[in-house]
Amino acid sequence: MIKLVMCITRHPNITREQFNDYWMDKHGPFFMENASTMRAKKYVQSHTVDTPLNKGLRDARGMLPEYDGVAEVWFESEEELMEAMSSAEGQKLSAALLEDEGNFIDHSKSSAFIVKEHEF
Repeated sequence: MIKLVMCITRHPNITREQFNDYWMDKHGPFFMENASTMRAKKYVQSHTVDTPLNKGLRDARGMLPEYDGVAEVWFESEEELMEAMSSAEGQKLSAALLEDEGNFIDHSKSSAFIVKEHEF
């Protein structure tokens, strides 16, 4: 399996609470209603916790500020994902998802990439 990982920064004009609410209550259900079109096997949202531990972790390592959240979407294979995204239905859905993301994600400060997990 492969996984799409998105490290997400919210729009600067919304609060973290507004970001979390939109992502959880609107975007997440929208994605899940259409997950079969994208051939997604699993979808997980990880919302950043507001805790002083985050600053300590970053400061000890000299890291950048945390993202507001991480989305993970699993697919059977890269070929499955490519086939889903290249279909007419997949392209239409991809455009709709991207448009919806514009309501809460600052794409210029976010990142997306494909990974393969290695468990220990």
